[in-house]
Amino acid sequence: MPAPALRPQTLEEIRATLEAHGCAPKKSLGQNFLIDRNLVSKLVDEAGVGEGDLVLEVGPGTGTLTGELLGRGCEVIACELDDGLARANRERFGGQAGFSLIHGDCLARKRSLAPEIVEAIGGRPFALVANLPYQAATPLMLTLLADHPACSVMAVTIQKEVADRLMATPGSKAYGSIAVVAQAGARVSRIANLPNECFWPKPNVTSAMIRIARRDDPLTGNLRGLAEFCQRTFAGRRKQLAGLLKNLGMPPTGWPENIEPTDRIEALSPELVVALASACGAL
Repeated sequence: MPAPALRPQTLEEIRATLEAHGCAPKKSLGQNFLIDRNLVSKLVDEAGVGEGDLVLEVGPGTGTLTGELLGRGCEVIACELDDGLARANRERFGGQAGFSLIHGDCLARKRSLAPEIVEAIGGRPFALVANLPYQAATPLMLTLLADHPACSVMAVTIQKEVADRLMATPGSKAYGSIAVVAQAGARVSRIANLPNECFWPKPNVTSAMIRIARRDDPLTGNLRGLAEFCQRTFAGRRKQLAGLLKNLGMPPTGWPENIEPTDRIEALSPELVVALASACGAL
């Protein structure tokens, strides 16, 4: 049986927990705590996780979302970089079945999942459910998409600007590498936009809650190769493809259907970008 659900913390309790462990919210770590209890519950609902499911939570803070997940019977691997918050989570959940804490950065060298997390997951299917620290969000999501197919779903809060980029369409200002890779490998949907009043301390930006569900039919099985191709080509997003690819040393062996040498990478759909990357030998 799952443990009894822990009542979500009030703002006063969050403040008290931080004070007890000598902590204060750190802007450098993107620490803005989600304090809307209904949204905490909604995030777990949208993730679709429950009894026996393995969940990775990055940036658990004082443990409000962690308690919700454990109360629904999930096994939670929580990764916390902050020393004081790591102590707070050990104190609150250390004796509870299904909880394990990794004290450190979720990423190694900013592009691969920390070995401790990989070991704890042990090749099992898992979901990412988290109020993500802003600076870790994009590299973490791309790493999980590209390198960890066992991660079937991500339900996260992130900056609205990043959510807009994930869901952007060809030709739009926000369209770029992250949109192509995400949409090639997953279905991305917006759950809600969140005003800064939902967090403490209030961030200077609007946030969004999104769901990224891995596709059963990805456009390519090599999302890492696609990400590297996009990183190079979108740096010259307004250049014509013929000249851009020649300068990058990877001209296509032939131009895929519906792509012209005079096109620009920013105007191509994810399907066409994958076709072009294949023709250039990047996949």
